[in-house]
Amino acid sequence: MTFKTCLRPILSATAISILALPALSEEIWVTNEKDDTISVIDVATLEVTRTIPTGERPRGITFSKDYSRVYICASDSDTVQVMDPETGKILHDLPSGEDPEQFVLHPNDRHLYIANEDDAVTTVVDTETRKVIAQINVGIEPEGMAVSPDGKIAITTSETTNMAHWIDTETRELFANTLVDSRPRHAEFAAGGSELWVSSEIGGTVTVFDVETQAEKGKIRFEVKGVHPDRVQPVGFEFTEDEKTVFIALGPSNHVAVVNAETLEVEKYILVGRRVWHMDFNTDKSLLFTTNGVSGDVTVIDVAKREPLKSIKVGRFPWGAALRP
Repeated sequence: MTFKTCLRPILSATAISILALPALSEEIWVTNEKDDTISVIDVATLEVTRTIPTGERPRGITFSKDYSRVYICASDSDTVQVMDPETGKILHDLPSGEDPEQFVLHPNDRHLYIANEDDAVTTVVDTETRKVIAQINVGIEPEGMAVSPDGKIAITTSETTNMAHWIDTETRELFANTLVDSRPRHAEFAAGGSELWVSSEIGGTVTVFDVETQAEKGKIRFEVKGVHPDRVQPVGFEFTEDEKTVFIALGPSNHVAVVNAETLEVEKYILVGRRVWHMDFNTDKSLLFTTNGVSGDVTVIDVAKREPLKSIKVGRFPWGAALRP
């Protein structure tokens, strides 16, 4: 028997043992603003596998591009925490300005744009040097944050001023302000970056803008059967991979609207938990996970069927959600 032949059983056994190793499952990370924790949901089992302590009142959450770090807006601690997702250990804090609520990571994977609700500013933090590199005056009670796919424009929405503020990321100055309906909450770029979508919680609408001209292109309104219009309050939303469909959380109406992104028509309303706030997809976007603040749970939606699959209990007042593949 040759040396090579002797090795074959060993190599085969090694290959089998490697194949037998369990695949790392993707996760949905959910911030619980009343418990000061993060609930980690295993997408394969749809169960909470870890509960991780954070600073006070965690809300916004996002991962670095390589998913080696997770950033958390610890609003009442007035900081952005940087966590190792493997261990759940806080690595360090970043200066964030007062009461950070939402933020967005620039495509350069380095600069965080943070809405400071109490200070009426957008703070830009360099995550490598851990220093504030700019503070930009915006409207009263800024909350929503977005950045264009090419990284040239950042958006801050201000709840009390009822505006979307357009920021040039090179000069870090405002170049436009556009009115939206009452209490804008969330903003996202769509259609390859040619559109900006902004939800208005109290106005009960989502407004679509042309990015090149900052002009309004259209507006979505909602009517949920059996629900008073005052309770239909759009907040977070997410687009499917082809950007033809958008799922919009409607707050205390306890429904998610399924909207045709081209016609701006509502195609369906999905009943979820109480006061649905934000959401995120799994990797292949076959499942959508919504955070339901008042009921303290996450609803899992089958995207193809547009139906709820399961309710997962998490902490008190779940707020933000982020995928970890």
